[in-house]
Amino acid sequence: MKEASYYIKKDELTVLCTLCPKVCNIAPFEYGFCMSRKNISGTLFAENYGQISSLALDPIEKKPLFRFMPGSTILSLGLYGCNMNCPFCQNHRISRIKPDVEYKSVEEIVRLAIDLKKHGNIGVAYTYNEPLTGYEYVLDCCKAVKASGLKNVLVSNGFISLKPLDELLPFVDAANIDLKCYNKEKYKEVLGGELEVVKNNIAIIHKAKVHLEITMLIVPGISDDPGEFEEVVNFIAGLSRDIPLHLTRYFPARNYRKSPTDLNVIYQLKHIADKHLKSVYLGNV
Repeated sequence: MKEASYYIKKDELTVLCTLCPKVCNIAPFEYGFCMSRKNISGTLFAENYGQISSLALDPIEKKPLFRFMPGSTILSLGLYGCNMNCPFCQNHRISRIKPDVEYKSVEEIVRLAIDLKKHGNIGVAYTYNEPLTGYEYVLDCCKAVKASGLKNVLVSNGFISLKPLDELLPFVDAANIDLKCYNKEKYKEVLGGELEVVKNNIAIIHKAKVHLEITMLIVPGISDDPGEFEEVVNFIAGLSRDIPLHLTRYFPARNYRKSPTDLNVIYQLKHIADKHLKSVYLGNV
């Protein structure tokens, strides 16, 4: 564990986590919503610091990043925890449940990333669960990886407060942000996030000159409305028509049991996006 970076002591025992906009009020020996930050006697700790749930050498295209060093591989690691609660989560066994983990120090990750250069590795990707719930570890790794001359890739839901995002971005080379849908009520009530926060953070990442790609999982009843989707692509195009968009087909997962996304819907949304954006890709089709 490591003491958390962003929190406020409310009194001797209660703390307020300020890492993300949920701003969890955490009583002694309780966790924040993300299930990875714990109040121990009035001090907030990142309990998932270095606690690796998943580790693999992946193609960069699997992140998915199609326009960032294509053809390369990247060491990809996951911790555990998430600050959203999507009913269709594909990785709920590490995002909403504490899995079996193995501790690896920052130094071990950097040594492994360097050793894997012989297999085309370009750096480290923070992915699988929501990596920003392990903010302290991700930041420490990013600094060390950057110093080694390798690249850092962030795969995130983008639901983080401004100050920690600003601190992290100078060490990030590329990001894929998961934009869940374009309906404020669904984002908050169904998914547990805030659309405007994610939109604002996407704009900040783009302005910071970090290579940016966006993913939308097209979920029936959540993100498949053509009218709302047109607003999505207008928002992205307003930042830059060059930002790649990945449309991914949903399959039943966790406790969301609607049928897989109709392929005709996927193709219809791609047709809409193609009118606004230069690079639109399909996944899980």
